[in-house]
Amino acid sequence: MSGLFSLKNKVAIVTGALGLLGKQHCFALAEAGASVVVTDLNGKACEGFARELKDATLTEPIGIGGDITQRASVEALRDLVYERYRAIDILVNNAAINDAFENPAAAAEQSKFENFPIELWQKSLDVNITGTFFCSQVIGRVMAIQGHGSIVNIASTYGLVGPDQSLYSKPDGTQSFYKSPAYPTTKGAVIAFTRYLATYWAKRGVRVNALCPGGVENGQDENFIQNYSARTPLGRMAQPTDYKGALVFLASDASAYMTGANLVVDGGWTAW
Repeated sequence: MSGLFSLKNKVAIVTGALGLLGKQHCFALAEAGASVVVTDLNGKACEGFARELKDATLTEPIGIGGDITQRASVEALRDLVYERYRAIDILVNNAAINDAFENPAAAAEQSKFENFPIELWQKSLDVNITGTFFCSQVIGRVMAIQGHGSIVNIASTYGLVGPDQSLYSKPDGTQSFYKSPAYPTTKGAVIAFTRYLATYWAKRGVRVNALCPGGVENGQDENFIQNYSARTPLGRMAQPTDYKGALVFLASDASAYMTGANLVVDGGWTAW
């Protein structure tokens, strides 16, 4: 069984690799034996994390800066990776932006659907959908030509169900924030895109699946953590490391007969 999960001699690109889950995705793939390409907007930081990853896993990762919303940048990334390794076996489309407001005091009003800024809506579309499209089209084409590869798109439970806005309420009943329409919409699109690409490239040996994580504990307000945990059958939020096994499964031959699927790892959040 260990051979099925091995990624030895595989080359894996992880976008959004400097984020909370992105770093854990890189560690998971490297620990399974892959040569990991760490890519995010900050090239110097990518190089620094690649060195950290190398020291921890004794593999040969590299860091390359890039902007997934720009096709030319994605093409440059592909060319650099292919020139070095002469193959690309795994693509993890992890890069995404979530709701962020410059003024937290105004977030309750600004995050309402009726007031949500078109600029934030468009930015989410550009990164979460168009960026995933560019990376899949440009990098996935290499996989289709070589006749094998695994693309893992990182989705979200909010791509499956509507946000529970009560999670973001304060103990006094006032609303500190509303989950915006942008993130759920884009993550739902990622799941649909996964099914499209899986059937399109199936005969070329490229498998395409989605990993659908639940909420990750990351210093949120204690009230939010309690609310989220109470709504989750397993009684807690995820830890950043909780998705490592699922990612390696989807990237490796352990899931060789799996494509077009959405693997939900959410502590049971969507089970009720």
